[in-house]
Amino acid sequence: MLNLTPQQRKFLKAQAHNLKPVVMIGNAGLTEAVLKETARSLTAHELIKIRVLNDNRDEREAWLAAICQQLDCAPVQHIGKLLLIYKPAAAPRLVLP
Repeated sequence: MLNLTPQQRKFLKAQAHNLKPVVMIGNAGLTEAVLKETARSLTAHELIKIRVLNDNRDEREAWLAAICQQLDCAPVQHIGKLLLIYKPAAAPRLVLP
């Protein structure tokens, strides 16, 4: 799992402010299809929002940790039913402070 400094997290949160969720975790939970779509979206965008249709905060936290571990990305923020994750591309578009 990728680690970020507090300054980098703050920068990424600001960059993500106007982003729309590109992946949704539905009633089936964290499936292989969701992981594949998340990986594809991270490759395309580096920084993505994921909407989770689940009221259980602990389960959302577990899914965030599982996504970050399996895809080697960094959790940026978990606010409500939105997860924000970051994985730098081979040629990064976002230059972290």
